[in-house]
Amino acid sequence: MDAHPLKLKVRSCIAETPLVRSLVLGVEGGVVPRWQAGAHVRVGLPDGGDRPYSLMALPGLTDDALALGVLREEASTGGSRFMHALKVGDVVKATAPVNNFRLHEGASPARLFAGGIGVTPILSMAAELNARGNPYRLHYAGRARGLLAFLPQLQEICPNSLSIHYDDDESRLDIAAALGDVPAGCHVYVCGPAGMIDAVKAAALAGGIAPDRIHYELFKAEQPSLPDKPFEVELKSTGQVVTVAADQTIIQALEAAGLDVLYDCQRGDCGICQCGVLSGVPDHRDVILSDDEKASNKVMQICVSRAKSERLVLDL
Repeated sequence: MDAHPLKLKVRSCIAETPLVRSLVLGVEGGVVPRWQAGAHVRVGLPDGGDRPYSLMALPGLTDDALALGVLREEASTGGSRFMHALKVGDVVKATAPVNNFRLHEGASPARLFAGGIGVTPILSMAAELNARGNPYRLHYAGRARGLLAFLPQLQEICPNSLSIHYDDDESRLDIAAALGDVPAGCHVYVCGPAGMIDAVKAAALAGGIAPDRIHYELFKAEQPSLPDKPFEVELKSTGQVVTVAADQTIIQALEAAGLDVLYDCQRGDCGICQCGVLSGVPDHRDVILSDDEKASNKVMQICVSRAKSERLVLDL
């Protein structure tokens, strides 16, 4: 089965800021799959890997096209550099849309927070909430003027529900104030750097918003890191010990050993692969567990997290 069944042809490449480009792509030999706000596709790279990019409901986008926003990473390991080099007429392959960051159903109000390139799924949420008639406000934060991508599009989508914040002037985002007057039943959505997500989550919880109404997706930059080390995983149910190589995830190692594993996003943000830890110390790399859950070392997401100890005993 082809992991990247969509064949996408670049129709336009526009520099939205010095570091962010928008790409509009048509589907070759097929129809554009249906998707909803919060969805992403993973675009295949020349080295055989892929990178996730949120789908954007840009104003004027036709039904036969998809739109992506791509940040040029200073420390790119290849993904953003490849995407920024694409030209009109180039063809790439991608997965079907996947959505781990869905909008709530119904007419409940929403507060949206976007930081940097994290605006891409939030823009689509604003468009969908607008179409539904749900009350909402979007807070969009960036370092300085001229660095916020898709601002004209947002001003067209939600001119009366948009608050712009710059870190270097008096408009700087005050998260507690932005959440100070949320109506009953409000859902909170945030996408951006980890620090922003943590701050919004903490302020929302402190303001009495229920955890199941706080939704987030991490914009995770490509970061070079120290080489991973191999470790062992022991399965409680059978006592079987599986070695996880330095270039493998736990899920990949278990599947290579012939085991059937339940998972979905493989990014550490959906929670489907979560399992109990009976012994050993995980190296938590997900964005779904709370700080207390990570500190307890009793559960982990085996799609992205690794081990600090030489062996983990998992409740599998």
